Amino acid sequence: MKLNKRIWVRSMLCAAALAATGGTAFAQQGAPVKIGLLATLEGPFAAGGADGMRGAELAVKQRGGVVAGRKIEIVKASSNANPDVAVNAARKLVEQDKVDILVGPLSGGEGIAIKDYSKTQPQVTFINGASGAQATTLVSPSPNFFRFNTEGAQWMVGLGKAALDKGYKRTMVIAEDYAFPYSQVQGFMAEYCRLGGKVPAKAWVPLGGKDYSSVIAKIPKDVDALLVVLGGADAVNFLTQYENAGGDKPMMGGSITVSQDVLNYKGKRRDSLVGTISAGPVADSYDGAEWKAFVADYQKNFPVSAGGFPSPSLFAYVYYVNTKAALEGLAAVNGDLGGQQAKYREALSKMVLKTPTGDVRLDANRQAIGTTFVTEVVKDAQGNLSTKVSRKVDNIDQLLGMKKEEFQMGSRDVPNCP
Repeated sequence: MKLNKRIWVRSMLCAAALAATGGTAFAQQGAPVKIGLLATLEGPFAAGGADGMRGAELAVKQRGGVVAGRKIEIVKASSNANPDVAVNAARKLVEQDKVDILVGPLSGGEGIAIKDYSKTQPQVTFINGASGAQATTLVSPSPNFFRFNTEGAQWMVGLGKAALDKGYKRTMVIAEDYAFPYSQVQGFMAEYCRLGGKVPAKAWVPLGGKDYSSVIAKIPKDVDALLVVLGGADAVNFLTQYENAGGDKPMMGGSITVSQDVLNYKGKRRDSLVGTISAGPVADSYDGAEWKAFVADYQKNFPVSAGGFPSPSLFAYVYYVNTKAALEGLAAVNGDLGGQQAKYREALSKMVLKTPTGDVRLDANRQAIGTTFVTEVVKDAQGNLSTKVSRKVDNIDQLLGMKKEEFQMGSRDVPNCP
C-alpha cells in the first residue's frame, strides 16, 4: 500500500515537471503538430482558394504527413476575401482548435488583418498563404508573421518595360479597389512611368463586382492598352462583358488575372486573353527541372478529372511554397515548438528555401526576396490556355531595387503619371 502511494506521488511529480517544461519532451516523442490552413473557399476567389488548399496538401504529402517524427494534422478554415471573415476564421483556428501554426490567408486585405491579429497571439507562428499586399510586411510588421512568397508589386517587375516594348505608351488601369491591386499597379507603374509610359485613367472597381458596363464605357479612345488587375470570377465577368461590348484594346493582366483558375474557367474559353502579357511568380511553361517536377507531382495528385487544373495555379504554387517553409522549419528544429516557438522562428528567419522556381530568402521584415516571370498567354493544341516565359527576373526585394527614400507604397493615387 505504501509502495503504491510512493509510485503515485512520484508519477504526479513527474507529470507536474512535464507540464512545467511545456510538454517539450512529449512533443519531441511524436505529438501531432496542428497546422491551420485558411483560404477563400467562398466568394470571387473560391476556385483559387480550392487550388491553394491543393498546393498546401501537396507539400504535406511530399513528406508523408510526418516531420521529425511528428504527424502533421491539417485543420481547414474558409473565408470569402473579407478581412473580418478571415480574422474570425483565424480566431477559431487559433483559440478553439489550438493550432500550432497557421498558414493563410489568400487575399491582400485579409493578409493585413491577419498580420495585425497575429500580434495578439504570440504563441502561434503565422505563415502567409497567398496574400500579396505590400503593407502586410512593409508597414508595422509582426514578429510572428512570415511571408515566403514575394508580394503583388514584386510580381509585376519587368512588365512596365515589356509594355513599352509592345508600343503601349498610354495605358488605362482597371483594378479591384483594395490593397493587393494597389500593390500590383504600383509594381507596374513604378517601372512603366520611369521609362516614359503614361497612365491617363484608373478605374477602381469593387471586389465581387458583377456589372462593368460603366467602366467599359469610360475607356479612353487614345489609350494603347488596358492593364486589368482582376481575379477569379471578377476577371471572367469583365472579360465576358468587354468582349460582348466589342472591346478591342490589347490587354495586360495582373498576376492573378492570368492564373490557371481564370485561364481555364469552366465556361466559354477566354480566347481574348491569348497574347496578353503579364508578370508573376509562376509561368506555366517554365523549363526549370524543379518546376517540371512540381507540376508533374501536382498533376499526379490532382488531375483535371478530379478538379485540378492543367497546370498548378498561382495560388496552388504560393500555398505550396509557404507550407513547405512551415514544414522545413519544423524539420530544422527537430519538431521542437517549445519556448514560444523561438527556435522555430529563428530557423524560419534564417532559412534559404529551395522552391520550384529558385531560392527564396527573407528580409528583416520576414518578407520573401525571390523571382518573377514576365509572361505571355498562349493556347495549346488541346485548347488549354497557359503562360509562356518572356523574361525571368531574380532577387527582387520589396523595395523593387529602389532606395528607401525613393520608394512609395501603392495606393489609389500613388504612383501617378497622367
